Amino acid sequence: MSDEIRALALVQKEIEKYRQEQVAFLAASRADTFDEYKKVCGVIRGLGIADNIINDLVQRMTNE
Repeated sequence: MSDEIRALALVQKEIEKYRQEQVAFLAASRADTFDEYKKVCGVIRGLGIADNIINDLVQRMTNE
């Protein structure tokens, strides 16, 4: 595994950690307003998109 792929794996690990924190925040009903709820949902969605982009990049790097 190349250094670049290892670095991307670490980034994905951090993304997943932060995503889980946000999910736990919502699961604990800690969002006080609907606006806060929407914001956290947007963060979770954005982290998922970032993770997918990294997965695609790693796949392209390993197929070359």
